[in-house]
Parts: sequence; structure tokens; C-alpha cells
Amino acid sequence: MAEDKAPQMQATLGLTGLTMNAMALIAPGAFLWLTFFIQATAGNSQPAMWAGIVLALLLCLATAVCYAELAKLYPGTGSSYYFAEQSFLNHEKAWRYARLSKFIVGWGSHLYYWIYPGVMCGVMGVLCGYLAGTIWPSFMSASLPGPVFMGLVAIATSFLVAWIAYRGVTGATSVNIAINVIQISALLIFSVMALGYRMNHPPGTVAWNFDSTSSEAYSYEFATETQTVDGKPTDVVSRTADGTPKPKLDASGQPVPFKIDYPATDDKGNFLSHPSAGSVVGMHSIGWTFVQATIAILILVGFESVTSMGGEARNAKRDIPKAVIISLLVQGAFCYLIEYFAANYFLNSGYTMQSATGSAAPIGDMMIMVGNAIFGAGHGKTFMEIQAFTVFLAIIGTTLSCMNTGARVTYAMGKDEELPDHFGRLHATNLSPHRSIWTLAVISAIVGCLAVSVAFGDASAPKDADIKALPQGLLSSVGYTTHDGMAALPNTLLLVTLASNFGTFLLYGLSCVICMVGFHKHAMYNPLKHMLIPLFGIVANLGCMIAYLVLPFMGIGTKMEPFGALGVAAVWAIFGGIYFMRSSKATGRSTLVPRSAAKGI
Repeated sequence: MAEDKAPQMQATLGLTGLTMNAMALIAPGAFLWLTFFIQATAGNSQPAMWAGIVLALLLCLATAVCYAELAKLYPGTGSSYYFAEQSFLNHEKAWRYARLSKFIVGWGSHLYYWIYPGVMCGVMGVLCGYLAGTIWPSFMSASLPGPVFMGLVAIATSFLVAWIAYRGVTGATSVNIAINVIQISALLIFSVMALGYRMNHPPGTVAWNFDSTSSEAYSYEFATETQTVDGKPTDVVSRTADGTPKPKLDASGQPVPFKIDYPATDDKGNFLSHPSAGSVVGMHSIGWTFVQATIAILILVGFESVTSMGGEARNAKRDIPKAVIISLLVQGAFCYLIEYFAANYFLNSGYTMQSATGSAAPIGDMMIMVGNAIFGAGHGKTFMEIQAFTVFLAIIGTTLSCMNTGARVTYAMGKDEELPDHFGRLHATNLSPHRSIWTLAVISAIVGCLAVSVAFGDASAPKDADIKALPQGLLSSVGYTTHDGMAALPNTLLLVTLASNFGTFLLYGLSCVICMVGFHKHAMYNPLKHMLIPLFGIVANLGCMIAYLVLPFMGIGTKMEPFGALGVAAVWAIFGGIYFMRSSKATGRSTLVPRSAAKGI
């Protein structure tokens, strides 16, 4: 049999390839488009979106330093899982706990690596649903895509990406390099256009007014009429037969031009827009900042993925530490901070944060508006569709990179017999951990379907009038009930995102601990890099995990989603503990490492 020859991974990646694989997972193109919506639904914390990203970035930078330093000591396949074993095994006092520590780290990392690709498959469903509604509005609503349609797209995405990963890391790297160049260029273009729109439209000037039903922007105010929806009189936009909103007319019968403004809140206190640039970068509330950081971590993770490719790096000790830091600085400190500032600064009375909350793709809506402003009425959709293609590529890239990383951690645990040993085998031809990849494909498909099942629950529940206006059909409307019914359900996209993020905080916090253990009394010990920075990382990660439990009781953010994520984490931890004990008993392995296995003691 070909698999009995025990093929080994080949060292093919240099600094560029390693950096591009990590950058593809961070993917600013995908996350600006899609995570903006998730962050917009996080209760009353929306004004602190940019500050939350800064907090998450600081946390990630501290963790990245730990990964980079550990990669210098222990280059190899397995990332934190491998680091945990080596750090404890080579420590004069902690070596007994090497097996226990590496299992805890490896099992905890799967809460992140096995859910994250599914989140990406789910957001691919949201993107495709939005595009289908924009192109064929009679078939699908762009602002409220059908859960069944989004679920089918999530399944297809999972297996497509798994097939690319199955073919091997060399082909995947080529794909990632192309995707990075395209997506960064496209999103920076949008950022410049959004900033230009804000600066060229001071309050009181004629601007564009977005309509979510037709997914188009118009330069006039909309006429309204009173209709009865579910027995209640409701003001709705008057429309022509084709769905175009009718203009409000002045005394002479002419359309009333839409004049832009930048109100901070509405009469109910809901956040609408930032009156100034200072408001965009302001913290507003430490609690709001932490809520946003617990979501924003999703857009920054990935820098550590390159440490799982030590077996495929030509010069692991030199290139992997550099790739970890470079990928985070380029994508996180440069791309994201510019893009999120531009998107938040763009918000106005024609497209408020409340508009973003009710849309499947707020950035797509903004692109339509800025496209109309620069290229002329009707051309904004074309601009959006071109940009959406780059986002499509970015989602493929980030899902691919995470699936490659997750499969390699699973492979390392299978090779160590901490998971079933069939996970620790490589394909004889492609040299990829194929069984781990296809297992992860199935898990990702399931998580993706769960993520889109109630993507508009809780705070983002649509109005009854919007639900009634949906195109009727299995793919377009099944899954939508009533506003009150959906408001009583958790936003499943936010829930699985927070579950994945909790796994990230757990993994990153443990990795900071591992760094402190690994360098304790080591000849290369540096107080700043090996104690103070890891200590900050531990505190920051722990603070974000505590925020899941504490902030909802303070009325900050939402409740169902963080508590649901904590429930998922608790079940995973309990199951892991049971599995570890049963596996140890079945194989006759000791929880503590015997002295004969310790190195350097």
C-alpha cells in the first residue's frame, strides 16, 4: 500500500510563501466586507468598533512575539501543540507535564481551528446570497438572503477548499499569493473612495440615499405611506411596480433632493454615524471596546498559522519568526486600521449603522453608494460586483489557509496518537494530511450551515414588513418567521464566531504561558520578550474571555451569543477531558511523562 511508505512533508516554502500563507488567513478583503456586519449586530457597542480592533491588535502582537520566539527554539509541524511539548519537556522542573500540556493546547486549539473554517464557509453563503439578491432581486433579497441557499453555498465552499488543500501546500501557496495582491489592492481602493465621499459631502449637501429593498442608492428623499403589517399601522416606503422607491415631492411637484447629515444617534439612542474622525477612533466605553475586541479577533487571527508549517519551510528558524510578525503588521496594523476607519467614517444619514445592522453585506451597500458618486448613477452596482469577486477570492484564501493549519495540528496529534492515528498519515502523492482535511471539510460544512441558519436573529432581526416583502420560495424565504420570533433566537453567525474566538483567546493565552515556560532560565532569555510581553498577552486574552461572562450582565453587547459560545467551550472541554482519560487508559499511557522521556534534564 502507498500509505505504508510513511511519506514525509517536503521543505518547499521560503519567507514569501510562509508570509503569504499567513496573510491569506488574516485576509482583510474578506473580513472588512463580512465581519463589519457581525460587529454591527453586537448590541450597543458599535461606536467602539475601531477601538476594539486596536485592542485585539495589541493582544495579537503580544501573542505573535511569543509565537515568533518559540519558532526560533522549536521549528517543526504542529504550532502551539508542538511548542507546548518541547517547552515543558526541556524544562528542568516542568517536564513531567509535557504530555498533559500539549494535549490541553492541542485540544483547545481545535475549538478555534475546527470552527473557524466553518465560519468562513457560512460568510461565503452570506456573500453569495447578497450577490444573488443584487443580480436577481425577484429570486432573492440582497439584504435578507435565504438560509437554505446560504447553507448550500457553505457546503459547496467547504468541499471545494478541502479539495484545494488536499492537492498540497505548494499549489495552495500560489493561490494565496494571487489572492493577497488582488484583495489588498481592491479594498484600499474602496477605502480611498469612502474617505473621499465623506470629505466631499459636508452636512447639507446633496448626496445618495440607500434603499435596502432595491439595493440601490438614489439622490432624493423617499416618499412613505401607511400600511397595515400584522395588524399594525406601519410607515413604509412607497414604490413603483418594479420596486423602485418613489421620490418625496415638494410643493411644486419636484423630487426633494436628499441632503446628507451625520447624526450620532436617533431618538431612541441607537447609534447612527460618527460626527467626526475623532469619534471613529474614540473608545467611547471600555466595555464596548472589549465587546468589539471579542469579535474583532476573528479578523486578525492567522499569523500563527505559519508556525504549523515548520516541516515545509526551507529555513524554519530564520523565516517562520519573520513571517509571523510581518503578516500581522501588514494586514492588521496597516490594512485593517485604514479600511475600518474609512468604512466607519463613511456612515451618514443616507446609510447609518442601523442600515448596516439590517444588511447581509454593509460594505457592499457602501460600495454601491460611493460607486454611484464617482462613476455615475447605476454604476455603483458594477463597482460593487467587481469588488465582491475579490472578496470571494479572499474567503477562499482564508478558509484554505485555516483548513491547512487546522489539518496540520490534527495531523500532529494523530501522529503522536493523542487523536486516532489515521489522522497522522500523509497522502503518498500530495504529501498532505488528507484524512484530517476531509474530516475538517465535513465539520466545516456543518458549522457553516449552523452559522447561516439564523444569521438575522437577536438584535439584527428584520422587521415584519421586510419579511413579508421577501421573494417566496425554498431557497429565498424558508427560515424567516416573524420579527419577534427571530429576535428571541440567537444570531447563529455571531454565536459560532464567538465560539471560534473563545478558542482563539484560549489558545493564544496558553501560547503566552508556553513562551514563559520555554524561555525560563534559558540562555536566550530576554525579560521584555519572554516575560513582560507574554504576561500582557495572558492578561489581555484572559480579559476578553472574562468579558463573555461579565459584560452581558452589565447590559453591554448581547447575551445569548456569548453565553452560547461559553456553553460550546464548556462542552468541548468536558468531552476533551473524558476522551483524554479514556484514551490514556486504553493505551496504557501515563498522564505525566516518565523520566526516561525527558530531554536535557
